[in-house]
Amino acid sequence: MSVFSGIRHPTSDIYFMLWRVLKNVAFWPYGRTTWQYDVLCVAILAFVFLTPKSWFERGKLSCPPAHQKGLEAAQKLLIRTSVSALAQPDAHDIERCARSITGRPGLRVKGWRELKSTDGRTVAFEVDTE
Repeated sequence: MSVFSGIRHPTSDIYFMLWRVLKNVAFWPYGRTTWQYDVLCVAILAFVFLTPKSWFERGKLSCPPAHQKGLEAAQKLLIRTSVSALAQPDAHDIERCARSITGRPGLRVKGWRELKSTDGRTVAFEVDTE
């Protein structure tokens, strides 16, 4: 029989303790009246009340254009009408609105179509641009 057979290696004890702690944290065998439960509640409350608000602010959402040229590449635009717009817009109105949406002062409108709702009201215009 060896002299060292009864001695355990210290790293195996560390791994065993680490495994036991991780298992207890994952499966949480502690009841509501234990000190471990109290420590967890204090940790949660500290996180909620001491976390800076800036960690959760996203600021302005950025919506990168799907195409390299963004709205300049669009050949069709959808212009919605407002409820208060009773008069039919003419070519100049459609073109002015399309230019303001795209930000392109030289935009030319080739044509447009009215899009109507089920009750016959005009809800938008589909505009072909070049």
